[in-house]
Amino acid sequence: MSHKLSITSEIGTLKSLLVHSPDSGLGKVVPSKAQDWLFEDIVHLETIRRHEYDYYTKLLLYFLDPSKIKGRLAEIDALEADRSFYKPESEQFFASDKVIELQWLLAEVLGDKDIHSKLVASVSAIEGCTYEVQDQLQQYSPVELAKTFVSGTSSNRDLLFAPIPNFIFTRDIGITIKDHVLLNKPAKKARTREALLAKYIFFHHPLFKEYRNNIIELPESNHSFLMPEDEDERKVTLEGGDIMVVSDDHLLVGVSERTSPEAAVRITNMVFEKGLMEKVTIIRIPKKRDYMHIDTIFTQVKCDVWAMLGNFSRKAVKREDEDAIERILEIKKEEKIKILQFHKKCPDNPVSFESLEDLLVDISKNDLHCGSEVRFIYSGNNEFPYSAREQWTDSCNLLALKEGVVLGYDRNDKTTEAFKNAGFAIIHVKELLQELEAGTMDVHAMKDTLILMPSAELSRARGGFHCMSMPLCREAIGK
Repeated sequence: MSHKLSITSEIGTLKSLLVHSPDSGLGKVVPSKAQDWLFEDIVHLETIRRHEYDYYTKLLLYFLDPSKIKGRLAEIDALEADRSFYKPESEQFFASDKVIELQWLLAEVLGDKDIHSKLVASVSAIEGCTYEVQDQLQQYSPVELAKTFVSGTSSNRDLLFAPIPNFIFTRDIGITIKDHVLLNKPAKKARTREALLAKYIFFHHPLFKEYRNNIIELPESNHSFLMPEDEDERKVTLEGGDIMVVSDDHLLVGVSERTSPEAAVRITNMVFEKGLMEKVTIIRIPKKRDYMHIDTIFTQVKCDVWAMLGNFSRKAVKREDEDAIERILEIKKEEKIKILQFHKKCPDNPVSFESLEDLLVDISKNDLHCGSEVRFIYSGNNEFPYSAREQWTDSCNLLALKEGVVLGYDRNDKTTEAFKNAGFAIIHVKELLQELEAGTMDVHAMKDTLILMPSAELSRARGGFHCMSMPLCREAIGK
């Protein structure tokens, strides 16, 4: 049976998504290769799994697929010794069709002998494997092979090729636009295998059978193969963190360190040609590691509430020891954001926005028809140096489980304070899970809540819960 694809907002009640639990490859990232593999630091695998990401999995199941977890929390916690509940190869694996594990889907795809053989050949080619290793991989079972493709580790624990630690950031393998899936074109070589595995999953897994004609790949331009290596602006590169579906007729596309202007042009033309969108807003942000994607500088919380980095605000970031003149000069030194909105009916006459706030207010008022005042919750409460520190640890990279109920890291204290000042309830995931299990709290009754997630190790991987999710289906806003 195919899975329903329907994304028309960033905040409609989440019904299904793709995730990937941290695998053993994360524990093999070494300092000398960390930045090549797009990590700022090495992380402690057991902490990131048991004490951080596993809470995310349990919370998602309570919200999206409670039959898999309700009444079983004590039993699941008793399995913590080997984490069998979280492992796709285990008989105790949660196997949800709403909180969908990528490695589980990959193993099922590899059950087809023809796909098994083709994918072994493809991975072996891009990883430069010897013929002997390729022949060895052909002998693996689908479950073993899926695990090896993701972790880089063979069944006898040899490292056959590099891990793909960024696979936990499922947002970047593709993005659901209404009932279509736009696959990524990674800018960094470290993510090539991720893109290949995602392609096979979307084109061959039965969950997406009805949507195979709705899967979109961006081809390279005809002349791109003749351009010098440093001509990044003209290459087609795309990651999902730079795409946001903010309404049923409006798409945001970021141009960033990871998504090129050429890709933004192609996406805009493509969604207009397919009749998917009436408006596309291209947001060009500074090409800096600090920002990476547009979802590192803003995400949506409610129809009329946004979380964002104050650097791109009309308001200056407040610093206790600076005066007005100094603050103005600091703003002028900051690289500017450029925002152009293209309309399908008149693409030659784009509308420009002076600030990110102006754009987000326009979305809330004109796309989502909010009658109330649009509010902004700023990273680090818009106070220097907390604004920059907490943006680095993903204070703006929030995932909405439903309108007004979002996940964020517990280490971002000033941002949490800003949410509290804005009238949001604050609850830690450990407390929330106990209340959900006891029946003293109901997910359907929750509103205007920031759920704090443990984050000592996850935050060092440089991605928040918006990054660690690829929503497949959300209810339309208002339902």
